[in-house]
Amino acid sequence: MNKTIKVQLNHKSIRAFKDKKVDKDTLNTLFEVANRTSSSVAMQSYSIIRITDKEKRKKLSEICNQPYVETAPELLLFIVDGFRNAKISQAMGEGINNGNDMDKFFQGFTDGAIACQNMVVAIESLGMGAVYLGSMLNDSQAVIDLLELPELTFPIVGLGFGYPDQAPQLKPRMDLSLKVFENTYKIQDDYLESIREYDKEMKTYYDLRDTSKPLDEFSKQVVSRLKGENKKRSGILNVIGDQGFNFKLKD
Repeated sequence: MNKTIKVQLNHKSIRAFKDKKVDKDTLNTLFEVANRTSSSVAMQSYSIIRITDKEKRKKLSEICNQPYVETAPELLLFIVDGFRNAKISQAMGEGINNGNDMDKFFQGFTDGAIACQNMVVAIESLGMGAVYLGSMLNDSQAVIDLLELPELTFPIVGLGFGYPDQAPQLKPRMDLSLKVFENTYKIQDDYLESIREYDKEMKTYYDLRDTSKPLDEFSKQVVSRLKGENKKRSGILNVIGDQGFNFKLKD
């Protein structure tokens, strides 16, 4: 097992950081790592916004309902970016044609997500820690307005990172037999029985966001999550449409 895999197998979300800046050379290297990530048909249909403005960070922290969004040494937002290629096409005397369809949207979404993960591997290899911020989608329209995102762009995921000031437990994961299949999808005979040991294991994990008690069993977490609804997140397709993407739900 090499050093990179050891780092990956020890991945933990870090939400508390030392008061230490990430130097410019390191930051540039991390951006180069993201830039070298594979992208669908080489269209590179994503961009990264580094957020340094204190007021914008504060507002994003409120949207995410997470204080560490404001205090992380570095804060990035990965976005779908169909705008740039549309402008290139227009400069070539063409329209956007199908540049706003769902195929292009998901190309950009996947490109940005892969680039973000690639950057996290590099961040952790350098002794730093990171936290993904899916909470940027709590109110995607507010994020779009705050960061002045043009048409044919859309938030994918946020990323906070820096030098760790905490040492959380390694969070349990369900057995690979429930997630890795061969040739076809395997439906379990009894899902509660399949995760019985995992449920027990989750009861031993203490999340540093609330050290007073261990987490509920995974099965209870599933029920709680599926019962809950964030109406702004549930309506996210409306915001994507307002950004100029065409779902083409009907021929």
